[in-house]
Amino acid sequence: MNKPERLYELLPVVYRQRDAEQGYPLRALLQVITEQVDVVEDDIAQLYENWFVETCEDWVVPYIGDLIGYRQVHEAGEPGDPRLPQARALNKILIPRREVANTIAYRRRKGTLALLELLANNVAGWPARAVEFYKLLGWTQHLNHQRPHRGRTADLRNGNALDLLDGPFDRMAHTVDVRRVNSARTQGRFNIPSVGVFVWRLKTYSVSWTSAEAGDWKSPVGWTQAHCQDERPHCYTFSVLGTDTPLYNSPQRETDPTRIAEELNLPTPIRRRAFEKRVMIKGRLDHTEAWEAYYGPGKSLVIWAPDWPKRGAEQPLPANLVIPADLSHWHYHAPRNHVAVDPETGRLVFPVNQLPKKGVVVYYQYAFSADIGGGEYDRPLAQPADAKTYRVAQGQSPTTERYYPSIQAALDEWSKDKMALRQAAAGNEGLKPISAVIEIADSGVYTEPLGVELEQGEYLQIRAANRVRPVIRLLDYLPDRPDAFSITGKRASRFTLDGLLVAGRSILIAGPEPATDDEQPVDEGDLCDVTIRHCTLVPGWSLHCDCEPCRPNEPSLEIENTSAHIAIEHSILGSILVVADETLQDPVLIRISDSILDATSDELEALSGPEREFAFASLTIVRSTAIGKLLTHAISLAENSIFSAPVTVARRQSGCVRFCYVPPNSRTPRRYECQPDLVVKAAADKFAQAQGTISEAERDADLASEELRVEPEFNSTRYGTPTYCQLAETCAEEIKRGADDESEMGAFHDLYQPQRTANLRARLDEYTPAGMDAGIIYAT
Repeated sequence: MNKPERLYELLPVVYRQRDAEQGYPLRALLQVITEQVDVVEDDIAQLYENWFVETCEDWVVPYIGDLIGYRQVHEAGEPGDPRLPQARALNKILIPRREVANTIAYRRRKGTLALLELLANNVAGWPARAVEFYKLLGWTQHLNHQRPHRGRTADLRNGNALDLLDGPFDRMAHTVDVRRVNSARTQGRFNIPSVGVFVWRLKTYSVSWTSAEAGDWKSPVGWTQAHCQDERPHCYTFSVLGTDTPLYNSPQRETDPTRIAEELNLPTPIRRRAFEKRVMIKGRLDHTEAWEAYYGPGKSLVIWAPDWPKRGAEQPLPANLVIPADLSHWHYHAPRNHVAVDPETGRLVFPVNQLPKKGVVVYYQYAFSADIGGGEYDRPLAQPADAKTYRVAQGQSPTTERYYPSIQAALDEWSKDKMALRQAAAGNEGLKPISAVIEIADSGVYTEPLGVELEQGEYLQIRAANRVRPVIRLLDYLPDRPDAFSITGKRASRFTLDGLLVAGRSILIAGPEPATDDEQPVDEGDLCDVTIRHCTLVPGWSLHCDCEPCRPNEPSLEIENTSAHIAIEHSILGSILVVADETLQDPVLIRISDSILDATSDELEALSGPEREFAFASLTIVRSTAIGKLLTHAISLAENSIFSAPVTVARRQSGCVRFCYVPPNSRTPRRYECQPDLVVKAAADKFAQAQGTISEAERDADLASEELRVEPEFNSTRYGTPTYCQLAETCAEEIKRGADDESEMGAFHDLYQPQRTANLRARLDEYTPAGMDAGIIYAT
C-alpha cells in the first residue's frame, strides 16, 4: 500500500522543518501530487499485467483472444458496457477467460472425446461426461474381434446396470435412433455419428462446514444436527428441517486429462446401489456396508453419534457400521450396532432399542442452482469501518478469541458495552452510537427467542461467517401472543440480516407504538432501513418430509406500521404481509432483487395487506421469481422477473414493468416487452393479415394456445428440492431468453444459462470431427 507522504519524506529535513513552522502547506501539496503519482504507477503496473491472459483485466480478454483467432459466438449475445456491473458479469460468460487461455491447446486436441468434457467445463462452467452412443448400439459381434465392453442386452439380475439405464452411465445395448443428437426439434441419442455431452447444471453445497481445525473430523464443532422425527425417535433426516434431501457426491478431481469422467468425478446424486459395498467371505455374501468412496472423513457424507453404539466408540461412525437401505417408507429396521442410511431420501434409522442418547451430527452435500438463500458458499461481507464484532459459536474449542454461546448473549454484551460507553461519556451529547456485527462462526442450530431494539443512529448486523450456514429456529414461546423474530428501531437506525436460515416463525419489522390518549406523543423516529441478503426465511415456516409447507398461509416477513426501506437480496422467503396506516405514512418501500418470493401456491398471496387487501407498499422487483398473487399499492419497477400468479396494482399511473412474464388478467403499470403480451400481439397481427379467412373461435383458440405455450414451466416449485424454481427444459424460449440481455427471466437470471448453452453448442460444432454430431444433454 502506497504511503501518502512518501514524496514528502524524500525532502531534506531542513525543508520539512520550515514547512512545519508554516503549518505544513508543502506536505499538503505533495500529498495531492503523490495521489496522481500512485495512479500513474498503478496504471503502468496494470499495463504489464495486461500482457497475460491470467492476470489481465476483463476488458482485455477479447483483445488477447483476437490475437490467436478466437471468435465470439454472436448467437449467445453481444457484450455490454464494461463500466456497468451487470454487463461485466455477462461479458465474462460471453468471452470466458479460461477458454481464451486454452484455445491453442484445444485446437491441438481437436477430435478427442475428453476434449468435449473439458470444453463444457471451461466454456460453460458445467461438469460434463461425454458418451459415444455408437458403442451402445446392439449389434452382432464377430467372434474373432470381440468387444466385451460394448453395450449388452439387459440382464435382469444386474440391478446396478438397470439403475443406470438411459442415463449418462448407461451400459445397455440399444436399437438405432435415426434422430440427430443436436436436433433443434426432437433430440435423438443412439446413432452411429452421435456423441452426447451430459452436463450437470446444479451446484453442490456442503452442510456443514466445521469451525474446528482443518482436517479435525473427530470434533463435531460447527456441524449441523440431524433432525429427529417426533413420532419415530429412532428415525432421523440429514436435513435439519426434517425434509427428504437427496445426498450428492462431492466430486473428486480427475488426475488424467484424457480420462472420461465417472460418477465419483461428477456432482451426481448418490444412488443406493452405488453407495452399497458388498462384503463376501468364502464366496458368500456376509453383509453390506457403506462404500468408502462416498462415506468417511473428506468424502461426501459423515455421521457422528457420540458414545454410540457404546461408550467411547470410534467417531465418526466407521463405514462398516453404516448399511445402505431403502427408507422411503421408514420400514427398514436397523440391526443392532448398525445405522441404516438412504442417500436418495437423506434418511437415517438407528436400532429401536439402541438410540443415540447424545444426538446425531452429520456432514453431507446437497444440490441447488445458484448461490441464493442461506448456504455455505463464498459471499461478500460488508460492515461499517467502526463496527465492533461479537462472535458466536456453540461448543467452540478454546482459542484466544472470545465466543458467545448464543445470539442473545452477544446482544446482551453489546448492550453492556453501550451502557459503559454512555457512563464514561456522561453529558456528551455528541456521543457516536456503537455499530455492532454479531457473527455466527458455525453452522449450528440456534433455538432462542430474539428481539432487536435499536436506539437512534445505531447499526446492527447479524450475519453468518463466510462459508457457514447457521439456522435460527423460532418456536412457540409465548402462548398469549404470536411469536416472531422482532426488529424495532428509532430514527436513523439500520439493521442487516445476512447468510442465515430462519425457520419456525416469521420475522417482524415493526414501527414505533402509537401513543395512548393519556401519553404525550414523542417523535423518536423509525428504522431507516432493513436489509435481508443471502438468507432463507422458510416458506410456510417449516416443512413436512415431502417438502410440503406446514403453515402455507403464514407470512415469512411481517412489516407493521414502519416507514423503513426494506431491501431483500439473493434470498428465499415466503409471503410478505404489510400492515400500514395510509393516513399516517407514505407507502413502504420494498426492493427485491435476485430472490424467490414464494407463497407456496398460486392461490395464495405472496405480497398483500391484512385480510387479503392491498399492501400499502411501493415495490421494486428485479431478476426475481414470485410464486403467488401480488396485491400492492404500486410497482415502481419490475424487470426480468417471473410472476406465476396475477399481479394487481392499485395505482397504475406510475412505474413500469419490463421484460417480465405477467399472467393474463393482471392489473399493472405500463408494460414493455413482456410476455404473453408479445406473443398475443404477434398472433393478433397474423390473424389481422388473414383478412377474415379465420373465424373468431379459431382466433380465440390460437390466442389462448399462445398464452399457454409461454407460461413458465418449473422443474419444481417446492422449497427443499434440488430443482426448486429452475426453468424446465420444455419451457418456452420466450421465457428462457426473455430478459433484456437475452438471459432467462427470474431468480436465476445471473447464471446466464442461455449464453452458456449457445457458447458450448458452437464450440462442440467447432471441435467435433467431421461426420460426427455432438449434442448437449442436461443431466440436471
